[in-house]
Amino acid sequence: MRIGNCIIEIYIHDSSSLKDKRSVVKGLKNRIRNKFNVSVSEIDRNNNHKISVLAVVTVSNDGKHVDKLLSSVVKFMEKQRQFNVVNYKTEIL
Repeated sequence: MRIGNCIIEIYIHDSSSLKDKRSVVKGLKNRIRNKFNVSVSEIDRNNNHKISVLAVVTVSNDGKHVDKLLSSVVKFMEKQRQFNVVNYKTEIL
């Protein structure tokens, strides 16, 4: 069994309040869950209205599948216009 996690830091352009940030992050989490069938949670920078850190996690028997899936999530996020992906780190256990 392989467990893959990806920590992704994003910068939200037009966010002027935590309410704006929550709206962007909530929509993003729902789109990622629905499209890729992975777990997503905001794990850091909760009080910063411009930056969010998300964790994306999946489990599979095949490490290559885990890596491909997490790479697809990052590519999907990089195409979004509401924010920029600042940094990410993928780990497969």
